[in-house]
Amino acid sequence: MTSQADAHRASTDRGGAAPSWAEAERAAFVRTLHATDPAAPTLCEGWTVHRLVAHLVSREHRPAAALRDGTAAVGDEPSLNALLDGPDAPPYRDLVDRFAAGPPRWSPFSWAAETTNLIEYVVHHEDVRRGGPEPAEPRVLPTDMVRAVWERLGPMARLAHRSSPTGVVHVVPGGPRRTVRRRTDAVAVVGDPVELALYTLGRRDEAEVDLLGRPETVEAFRAAQR
Repeated sequence: MTSQADAHRASTDRGGAAPSWAEAERAAFVRTLHATDPAAPTLCEGWTVHRLVAHLVSREHRPAAALRDGTAAVGDEPSLNALLDGPDAPPYRDLVDRFAAGPPRWSPFSWAAETTNLIEYVVHHEDVRRGGPEPAEPRVLPTDMVRAVWERLGPMARLAHRSSPTGVVHVVPGGPRRTVRRRTDAVAVVGDPVELALYTLGRRDEAEVDLLGRPETVEAFRAAQR
């Protein structure tokens, strides 16, 4: 089976382009999607695997429609419903293949791939892997890929925690740390970069992180997250 490191080298070899961990993760994600029941649940509440794939396709091929979906209630997203139940709705495997092919050249997710897509793919991949009654264990990813996740997480984390009543510091055990929100009293969110990404983007019960700080500060932070 092709590893993510192998897929990453292959993406670099084609035309000498800059290495793309996003494309390596897309390839790994596609293999998981082809092996997964489309009706299985995910960590995205109310979304099956099939619906999550429709979101990925809509995001890259119909970005304006995907933005409108973001304001709708779960189950009422018009673009997703069209891809799942419309008269021209493609089969699940065709949707997966469309996602595998990548966004069209005109899509903003084509030219901004490494900036925006890596964490999108990593987090949604874990949504599939860890959804359902028997969640998979965290993956061991290439060191350089994990470093790329860490580097790209900073702006997202600052946006996600911009209203936190406490300071927030991300800490990788034995590795780097980052001040996400500066306050006198802070909570340290401790975990590997992928787990920090999951926590930051709302998978708080499933992310393998520790929250460290004064008990009242941690409770205030948790309450704000809820």
